[in-house]
Amino acid sequence: MISPMTDPVPPRAEIVVDLAAIRHNVGILKDLVSVDGPVQVMAVVKADGYGHGMVEAAGAARDGGADWLGVATIEEALALRAAGDRGPLLCWLSAPGDDFASAVAAGVEVTAYTFAELDEIAAVGGARVQLKVDTGLSRGGAARADWQPFFAAAATHEAAGRVHVTGIWSHFAASDEPAHPANDAQEAAFRDALRLAEEAGLDPEVTHLANSAAAILRPSSHFDLVRCGIASYGLDPAPGVTPGLGLRPAMTVRARLVMSKPVAAGDGVSYGHTWHADEDTTVGLVPAGYGDGIPRAAGNTASVWVDDSLRPVRGRVCMDQLVVDLHGELPPTGTEVILFGPGDRGEPTAQDWADAVGTISYEIVTRVGGRLVRRHVDTDDTDTDDIDTDDDSEGTTR
Repeated sequence: MISPMTDPVPPRAEIVVDLAAIRHNVGILKDLVSVDGPVQVMAVVKADGYGHGMVEAAGAARDGGADWLGVATIEEALALRAAGDRGPLLCWLSAPGDDFASAVAAGVEVTAYTFAELDEIAAVGGARVQLKVDTGLSRGGAARADWQPFFAAAATHEAAGRVHVTGIWSHFAASDEPAHPANDAQEAAFRDALRLAEEAGLDPEVTHLANSAAAILRPSSHFDLVRCGIASYGLDPAPGVTPGLGLRPAMTVRARLVMSKPVAAGDGVSYGHTWHADEDTTVGLVPAGYGDGIPRAAGNTASVWVDDSLRPVRGRVCMDQLVVDLHGELPPTGTEVILFGPGDRGEPTAQDWADAVGTISYEIVTRVGGRLVRRHVDTDDTDTDDIDTDDDSEGTTR
């Protein structure tokens, strides 16, 4: 519950990230994939650590046993280096003219998808580069028809000392659906790519294909390394399929109720009156809206947690606020509202919100932010039952 109102006024709404949960999750994943032999784990911390805070999430993941970190952009990689991370680090999404020189100087491993990208990286000199091949996602990576000449070009650059090819990798399209035929086809294609790379004279240090779902559900795809993104944050990469592993969601989004009041039967609520009270009831105002990344589609579909009960969102979500049905009760101003969290108390989870609005939990946690204050805690040594009200806390803002 929230702290007494005599405390300094806290944020209207906040994101609380439990670093102990990230550490715990990475440890579980590391143990899982290493059952049949050593497999390295890459914790993916792109997109500001899936909304959890990139630098903080990276530190917790390293503490949990992550051998590698993975990010999308060079800028993200350089931010991690600036924050002090010195371990193996891969980035994989660049555009022409990106600052490969700074990445190479910082010891960041970069990825080449195309001949042009490989040449641009080689022109820097001394780069540790990984080659991505498209095995069926039809997104980034060298097309199958180009694999043989692409590997030959990489081998030529390597022989000349311009690059060192450290990895070859690809990405699944449907690993969250274990029976999908694309999984077998992509794994077979990846093995073909590795054979062609060997024939070209390449000897990469790591090969990797598996993302979170495949790391959990498809041991044959583990190779030398698995890339765990959403599972590192305790969210299920394949809802309804993944076995219970004891992963703990790391993010809680909560606010304070700023108003509660009665509405009469027949009254419409919020813009467009998309919901009318079918009987006398009460509603509460929550100071978070789509300007803070709360999905507008959550109107009349999602629920929040107030006073140990689920309270449905009523009417359209607004830019700065949303309205919830309090079922005739009038909780005082300042009452805690949990939009989503681990689910331990019965509160909605990020997956519940995803189901409510027809999306995936990845989108829910990465989009939330805006004016919300983000605070990192460690439940191994900190009590997080109360919304933070300490002006000297080590919270960070977004």
